[in-house]
Amino acid sequence: MFLHNLKYEFLQNIRQKELIGWMMLFPIVLATLFYVAFGNIYEKEKVFSEIDIAVVEVTKDDIFNTVLDELSTGDEPLFNVKYTDRENAEKLLRDGDVLSIIYVDKEMTMSAASKGLAPSIVRSFLEQYTNQKTIITETAKTNPDKLEAVIKSLSNEIDCMNTKQLSNGNMDPYITYFYNLIAMVALFGSTNGVFSATRNQGNLSAIGARKCVSPTHKLKTTIASLLAAAAAQIVCVFISITYIVFILRIDMGDKIAMIYLSGVTGTFAGTSLGFFIGSIGRISESTKYGIAFPVTMISCFLSGLMIADMKSIISQHCPVVNKLNPAALISDLFYCLSIYDDYSRYIGVTATLLIMTVLFTAGGFLLTRRKKYASI
Repeated sequence: MFLHNLKYEFLQNIRQKELIGWMMLFPIVLATLFYVAFGNIYEKEKVFSEIDIAVVEVTKDDIFNTVLDELSTGDEPLFNVKYTDRENAEKLLRDGDVLSIIYVDKEMTMSAASKGLAPSIVRSFLEQYTNQKTIITETAKTNPDKLEAVIKSLSNEIDCMNTKQLSNGNMDPYITYFYNLIAMVALFGSTNGVFSATRNQGNLSAIGARKCVSPTHKLKTTIASLLAAAAAQIVCVFISITYIVFILRIDMGDKIAMIYLSGVTGTFAGTSLGFFIGSIGRISESTKYGIAFPVTMISCFLSGLMIADMKSIISQHCPVVNKLNPAALISDLFYCLSIYDDYSRYIGVTATLLIMTVLFTAGGFLLTRRKKYASI
C-alpha cells in the first residue's frame, strides 16, 4: 500500500503543469542568461593573457628589440608586439587593437588609452629596462672590469615569493550565480512540500478529506506524499544541474556524482521546509504558497543569487545568517566540492542541512498529527 501511495503521489506532483513548468523552464532560462552575461567575464578581466602593444622606433635600439623578442616568444609570452609608425600606432590604440604604445627614442616613453593592469605592466617593464640599461652603461664607462658581474647580477631572476596553488577548483567568482541558481531550484521544493502538506489536511482539499476517512494510517500516507514531493523536485534539480554542467559546460569540478547528491540533499531541505509551512494552522493553501515562495526568494537573495557579494557582506556583519540560511548552505555544498580537496567542510554543511530537514519534517508531523475536523 505504501508503494502504491508513493507512486500515485509522485504522478500527482509531476502533473502540476504550472509548478513543474516553472521549476524546469525558468531555471534553464535563468542559467542561459547568467551564461550570456557572466560566461566570459572572468577570462577577460581576471585571467592574464599577452598584452598587445605597438612600438614606434624614433631611433633604433637593437638591444631593446632583442629584449622584446624574448618577451614575445615562448609558451606564455608577455607581449604581442606590432612595429609601426606613430600615426598607425595611435589609430591602433584608438581602435582598441593595442593597449599601449612604446616610443623608442633617447628616452623611452609610452602612452595608453586607459588605466589598468596591462598599461601598468608595460610601464613597469620600461622603468626596469631603462634602469638596467643606465646601470650597464655607467658601469661600462667607469668600471669596465665589473661589467660582466653586473650583467650577470641583473640577469638573475630574483623571486621573493613561493607560489603555492591553494586549490585546483574553479576560482571564477561569477560561478556562485550558478551555485545559487541550483540552490533556488532545490528550495523551490518548498512549494511541493506545501502541496504535500495541504493534500493531507481534510479542511483544505477534497483529497485530504478522503485520506482522513481512509483506513490507511495517516503517517504512511503523509510520508509517501512527502517522499513523492521530494522525488518530483529532484527531477527538476537534476535537469538544472545537467543543463549547467553538460550543456553550458560550467566548470563545477569533476565530482559529478557528489554534485547530484548535493542537489538531492538540498531538495530534501527545501521540501521539508515547505512541508512545515504547509502544516501550520488552517490557513488557505494559497496563503501557504504565498509564505513559502517569499521565504525561498529571500533566502536566495541573502545567499547571493541577485548580488554575488551578498553572502560575503553578511558573513562580515552577521555570519550566523549564512549558517542558518538553507540557500547559502546548499550553494556551499557545490563550493566545497569545487574548491576543497577534502570533505571536512562539505560534511559539516551536509550535516546542518540534514538536521534542518529532520527538524522541519518532525515539526510538520507534530502540527498535523491527530488533527480532527468537526465537519469535512
